[in-house]
Amino acid sequence: MLIGACSQLSGKTHSMEIDVSEKQIALWREGALIQDVMPNLSPDEREFIMTGITPDEWAAEFGEESNDGT
Repeated sequence: MLIGACSQLSGKTHSMEIDVSEKQIALWREGALIQDVMPNLSPDEREFIMTGITPDEWAAEFGEESNDGT
């Protein structure tokens, strides 16, 4: 599914193709923990869904590895 989100760091809108269902998104929006309803996703993908921050933005802002260790 193509997910669009506004980055909380830059304010830019980005999109990312993520293997997630509408049901998983709905469960998370209803208050379930994202790691519980989307265990198949990488930390970077979950971060993007929650905050709109891309791995490249994360690295540029914090000068660190991305959430998935790369």
